[in-house]
Amino acid sequence: MKMDLPEHARDVHTTNCDEAFQSLTLGSSEVLLEAELKERIKQSQESGVPLKIKAGFDPTAPDLHLGHTLVLNRMKLFQDLGHEVYFLIGDFTGMIGDPTGKNETRKALTSEEVKKNAQTYKEQVFKILDPKRTHIVFNSTWLQSLTSVELIKLAATHTVARMLERDDFHKRYKEGHPISIHEFLYPLLQGYDSVALKADVELGGQDQKFNLLVGRELQRSYGQKSQSLILSPLLEGTDGVHKMSKSLGNSIALNDSPKEMFGKIMRISDELMLRYYKLIAGLRYSEFVKLEQDLKSGSLHPKKAKVELAKQIVQKYHSQADANHAAEEFEKIFSKGEIPEDITTVEAKCETPILLLCVPALVSSNSKFRSLCEQGGVSLYSVEFVSGKSSGDGQKILDSKYTLKNPGVYVLKVGKRGFLKVVVKK
Repeated sequence: MKMDLPEHARDVHTTNCDEAFQSLTLGSSEVLLEAELKERIKQSQESGVPLKIKAGFDPTAPDLHLGHTLVLNRMKLFQDLGHEVYFLIGDFTGMIGDPTGKNETRKALTSEEVKKNAQTYKEQVFKILDPKRTHIVFNSTWLQSLTSVELIKLAATHTVARMLERDDFHKRYKEGHPISIHEFLYPLLQGYDSVALKADVELGGQDQKFNLLVGRELQRSYGQKSQSLILSPLLEGTDGVHKMSKSLGNSIALNDSPKEMFGKIMRISDELMLRYYKLIAGLRYSEFVKLEQDLKSGSLHPKKAKVELAKQIVQKYHSQADANHAAEEFEKIFSKGEIPEDITTVEAKCETPILLLCVPALVSSNSKFRSLCEQGGVSLYSVEFVSGKSSGDGQKILDSKYTLKNPGVYVLKVGKRGFLKVVVKK
C-alpha cells in the first residue's frame, strides 16, 4: 500500500531521512537500533510504503495525562509523515495487569472496568491523533482466541531466567516477594501483539523496555523482521521531581479544565518548561533547536515562552478560544492583581473567623493557614464587582484569628491562586 499523505504533511515527507529521524526521535531516551530505524525510514520514503507503528496502552485508569502524550505525540508525528498508526488498547492484558515498577502482584481489573476505561481512552486520544488515520485495535481480538497449544508454544520461547532479568521481577524474587505465574505471561502476551500486527516500530515508555524487547524476540521466533523501538523517558510532574502521576497530585490531565491546565503549566520551573517543550509540545527537531537558542541568547523571555507553551497545550486539548481566555484570566489574577469572577461564594455571619472559612476550602490544615498568614500570603478585599476588579490592593491578614466584623461582600485571597467570595450578614 502506498502512502496517502494528508495535505499538510506532504512537504514534511519530502525532507531527508536524517531530518525525519531526528524529528521522530526528538526527546527519546533510547532508540533500538538507530541504524536499523534509519534504514526503515529510508526504505519507506523510497518505496512509498508506510511503516506500521504500534503503541499499546492498558486501560488501567480512566484518565490520560500529559505523561502519556510523550508516546501519543510521537505517534502523531509518524502519522503526519504518512505511516500507519495502531493505537492498541490492551483489554486482554489489562485484566492481567502489568506489574512494572511494583513490588507486589498487581490487582487484576474486571472486564467491566477494562471496557469502561477503554471507552474513555478512545475519546481522549483523538485530542491528539487524527481519527480518520488511526487504527484502534484491541488485543483481545487475537489473544482471546489463542489455543492451549499456542499458549504453550508462546511460553516456550522464554526461560524463567530470562524473565527474572526484568528489574521488578528480579527485585521481588531477591526480596522473597511472591511472583504469580500469570505475571510471566504478561510480557509474552504484550510481545505477541507485535507479532499479530507485524509491527515495524513500537513506541513506549522507558519502563516498558523489557516488554518491548520481548516483542522483538518473538517476531524473530515467528519468522518476522524484528521491530525497531523508540523509548520515551518518564515525564516529571509539575513538582519537577517525581514521575507524573494522579496519585502524587503532580499531574496535568487531558480532561483538566482550560484554567487548571494553563495555571499548572505556568507554575512549573523554567528548566522543566524546556523539557516539556522537548517532550510534549510536538515540535520538530529544527523548531526545538531554535527555541533553545532563543532562550539561551535572551531574545525570548522564559515567561513568554511559558505562556506560549501553556496556550499551545490548552489549545490542543480544548480550543483556541479556551487558550486565549485562560491566558487573559491568568494575566488578570497574577499580573494585574485582579480577582476572577467565577469563584466560590459562601455566606457567613459577623464575627466569623476567616480560618473557619478557608480551612479546608482553600487550605488543607489550620497550621498551614497560620503559616500563610505569618508569611503575608492572606489578603482581604472589600469588593464591588465591576469587571472583576477589586477596590484597592487588599489588606494583608497576619493574624489567623482575624474575624469579619461588618456586613458586606469580601474576597479572601489565600496563597497565589486561592480565592473565596464571602457575603457577611448580620
